[in-house]
Amino acid sequence: MNVSVSPSPLAIAHIADADVETVVALWQRCGLTRPWNDPHADIALARREANSTVLIGRDGHAIVASAMVGHDGHRGWIYYVAVDPDCRKRGYGRMIMAAAEDWLRQAGIAKLQLLVRRENKQAGAFYTSLGFEESTSVMFAKWLDGRDPTP
Repeated sequence: MNVSVSPSPLAIAHIADADVETVVALWQRCGLTRPWNDPHADIALARREANSTVLIGRDGHAIVASAMVGHDGHRGWIYYVAVDPDCRKRGYGRMIMAAAEDWLRQAGIAKLQLLVRRENKQAGAFYTSLGFEESTSVMFAKWLDGRDPTP
């Protein structure tokens, strides 16, 4: 599946093997990783099936943005939206989100969802500016490996 956005300084493509460590480092710099989620395993899982991928954005040779995108055949989900802290305020977040939305549209998915931690007001404002609305649904979670549900 091809990914394209309007011409810009950000070249967007699917992640390659050689990009994995750089993307994990980007996620860590952006504070997106958590001890209970192995980012390497998340990338491997997203790359394993046709219904998910990790998109990366390059400014020149440097990877400066990412988004993990996938769907269950009905709803699309986006995770790990990241823009290098040194490259913010250049529109890269909007560009990587537009590419993720395009990827889902090409897959025939009409609804997109994502999760934002309540304390991350900046991310919430960003997604609101892109037309996202806070859902009225309540999310429930359960750890299947017996760990404490309160991180």
